Amino acid sequence: MSEPIPAAEPDYAAFIAIDWADRQHAWVLQVSGSTQRETGQLEHTPEAIEDWAMQLATRFAGRPVAVALEQARGALLYSLSRFEHLVLYPIHPSTSYNYRKAMFPSGSKDDPKDAAILLDLLTLHRDRLRLLRADTAPTRKLQILVEKRRQLVDERTAQTNRITDQLKMYFPQVLKWFDSLHAPIVAAFLQRWPTLPRLQKEAPEAVRKFFYEHGSRSGERIEKRLQEAAKAQALIHDAAVIEPGVLVVKALLAMVAALNEGIRALEKAIEDVTAAHPDYSIFYSFPGAGPAMAPRLLAAFGTQRERYASASELQSFSGIAPVMEASGRQCWVHFRWACPHFLRQTFHEYAAASVQFCDWARVFYQEQRAKGKEHHAAIRALAYKWIRILFRCWQSRQPYQEQLYVAAREARALALPSRQQNLPAPTASHGKPTSRKTGKAQDFAMKTIGEILKSFMAEA
Repeated sequence: MSEPIPAAEPDYAAFIAIDWADRQHAWVLQVSGSTQRETGQLEHTPEAIEDWAMQLATRFAGRPVAVALEQARGALLYSLSRFEHLVLYPIHPSTSYNYRKAMFPSGSKDDPKDAAILLDLLTLHRDRLRLLRADTAPTRKLQILVEKRRQLVDERTAQTNRITDQLKMYFPQVLKWFDSLHAPIVAAFLQRWPTLPRLQKEAPEAVRKFFYEHGSRSGERIEKRLQEAAKAQALIHDAAVIEPGVLVVKALLAMVAALNEGIRALEKAIEDVTAAHPDYSIFYSFPGAGPAMAPRLLAAFGTQRERYASASELQSFSGIAPVMEASGRQCWVHFRWACPHFLRQTFHEYAAASVQFCDWARVFYQEQRAKGKEHHAAIRALAYKWIRILFRCWQSRQPYQEQLYVAAREARALALPSRQQNLPAPTASHGKPTSRKTGKAQDFAMKTIGEILKSFMAEA
């Protein structure tokens, strides 16, 4: 994880920027207090990186050296993080891209020039960057595990979508008979009966036995499948289409089986890490945060409680809080596009899951929908609320207790009318607010900027 630049940063001996590549990295070095710059190349081998880092330690007598690079994760960053004298500043690619676009409107670029741009950002705008601070080893391991698991789940979804596309051409009945195409029973079924004619030639008792042996024991559902299979008609009879489709589906099913195995292995590793993590009980106490979401929430927060000064910082950093753009008398509040997408996805999906397990969350979601918000906008508003609660429990190292939160919420609701009575009357205006699909515009004569933003998140 990274954190904002501290008030008293280390006395850096030098500043280095690296434009990383596959085999060879370009670097630019500027000694502290000097305007002269040195350039060079760094081979991407363990030995070359080790020698280069130790040369810097020798040259600057072990004093800290600030290093900027366009990686938040990756082989080069992981390799450099081993050296205590190197203080890493990950820079988002879009930041350097926009800076380069402003400095070089022609669009010209090369590796040394890109490294020089990173060095400009490091030396001139370091107050806007976040230095990398490694979390504990179990937490970093968990952060990688939960993200890789999600990547495999997304890949499995992509492959099952391809299977669906193939089956729609020659065996669409399967899509109705099974709830999930990544279930092992589907692969076994299609291996034995790849087409409808093959299935219709089989004795009903053999098909019935197959379902029982593979864990599908609802007699009513089995009989319904058998009746539908007996009456079904093949969509096509063209072997030129069916035979390639069967081969493709078998190949895709093998990929899904491998992905299932990988997902199970990652889930076992996640379970082992969380079982020994001191903060896991905090996040597991939240409604709807089961074996899948609790580890992701733990990975989202980490263990560095000084990383965020307030919950609002995390709300903005994660992309849950909206962005406000103001110009003249107009203000536009819209969805935040630039953010760590997996982090935002974690809070968004947890908020959606909590609706099923938490009464006040379900009521809040329904209220947002009743106000005209679309589903995802209502879920983001709920996630905004959950982040504040999660942050408080995380900071205090206390598990979530719903009765305490509900009592505090009711107390605030009782105090709200008395505060509203003291508010000044709204100012009249000729401007009319307008709505947009991705945001809302308001006239400043009606509300101040702060009031506009509060009006969007007041329910949270």
